[in-house]
Amino acid sequence: MNNIELDSYDWRLLKALQANARLTNVALSEQVNLSPSQCSRRLQRLEQNNLIEAYFTQLNASELGYQITAFVNITLDKSIKNSDKEFKEAIEAIPQILECYSVSGEADYWLRIISENLPALSIFLGESLASLPCIRDLTSTVVLNRIKHAPAIPLPN
Repeated sequence: MNNIELDSYDWRLLKALQANARLTNVALSEQVNLSPSQCSRRLQRLEQNNLIEAYFTQLNASELGYQITAFVNITLDKSIKNSDKEFKEAIEAIPQILECYSVSGEADYWLRIISENLPALSIFLGESLASLPCIRDLTSTVVLNRIKHAPAIPLPN
């Protein structure tokens, strides 16, 4: 965890950026009651201390033709030397895999995958993932409805 001391202005900056990362420095400074130069210096400090990882636009996957979201549990074949390294390298090259987590429990990894439709997902799972020699077991769960999606991290007032 980062040991940087945050004051109320820093928290306001972070909240404002989570709500709208496209704010100009002037608009951001007005929103948090700082001068643009102070605002800029504070943002640089927050970025340099890795409190702000990135700025990006979140696209609507279903509107872009990706109708299916699935979670896939992966168990690696531990008898294969460097299976973890091989798996990580393989999934980095697959754009349909949006997230990958190393987990405890029955599986080694959880993946979040998007696909155009169920037949495309089936082909993807069989040809792209199950064909990797480092994978011992693969189970998938298809999302029926997204109930909550909160990209913002809860911050203190």
